[in-house]
Amino acid sequence: MLLLGRSQVEALLDVDALIDVLAPAMADLSAGRASVPDRVAALVPERDAFLAAMPGFLPSAGVLMTKLVSLFPHNDGARLPTHQALVVAFDPDTGEPVALLDGTAITAARTGACSALSARLLAREDATVLAVLGTGVQARSHARALCRVRPIRQIRIAGRDPAKAAALAEELSAVLEGDVRAVSSYAEALDGADIAAATTHAVEPVIRRAWLTPGVHVTSVGYNPTGREIDDATVIEALVCVESRQAVLAPPPAGSNDLLMPIRDGLITADHVHAELGELIAGSRPGRTTPDQITLYKSVGVAAQDAAATALVVAAAREQSIGEEITLR
Repeated sequence: MLLLGRSQVEALLDVDALIDVLAPAMADLSAGRASVPDRVAALVPERDAFLAAMPGFLPSAGVLMTKLVSLFPHNDGARLPTHQALVVAFDPDTGEPVALLDGTAITAARTGACSALSARLLAREDATVLAVLGTGVQARSHARALCRVRPIRQIRIAGRDPAKAAALAEELSAVLEGDVRAVSSYAEALDGADIAAATTHAVEPVIRRAWLTPGVHVTSVGYNPTGREIDDATVIEALVCVESRQAVLAPPPAGSNDLLMPIRDGLITADHVHAELGELIAGSRPGRTTPDQITLYKSVGVAAQDAAATALVVAAAREQSIGEEITLR
């Protein structure tokens, strides 16, 4: 069995290739060609945390896998990530375990890459200003990935801790082109932004309709069991797209409060979810129809993304002879 650590996974993950392979994975998911059961989770209430299992079979990529992922939102992201994970890949013909790899890097990369895929499908072609809300692992992943699909010239970073926002802006300035700056508030970051990436553990919405410019594309990947990232007015007005209707509308902790709360309050119905990414890719549902339309991609993460990323990493590791072969029996 191939063993790959986090630094090896990070080195093997090519962001452009990952964005590309996520497109057929999302199309397979929407068409029913992928087997992705609902995640199951063991709650850790005293830490507002959980441990989830996410199995998936993606025939087009030839990968059968499961991810075990913990979400401990009170971890200090600089020392210990909020999301930590392991991935086990199995031979789809025999069921034999063939690879064990760090899933923390995969989770970070595939989440940002799928947000970039959503921007490729929904953001305006002339989008140049990116607002990143949050200062953790996903903020970094999103800044890097979204710059791959649109001609971003300015990135604004906002978070609860101004020092962390400033540090992240300095870090990203060294690896990304354009003007990267920390700003003092979420509202300032969003003012005039063409793309907004919400990557927070917010209780109260950090995306508010009054702060948004017409035509913005919003991606939201944050999770808080008692809160939400997006206000009702934005959800009501936006063209809402998701990875999976089943996943995003599942009961907590699997689903998204950003949609479940306005549904509960009678402000929208489940039919307000316009499309899955796979439907946009297949052309069975339309995307943006006007330049001023607000589009929203709400992500909860699905195993099809992990499967596509795992296939990419394992293939690259085999090709480059990276990793350690171990025997369990």
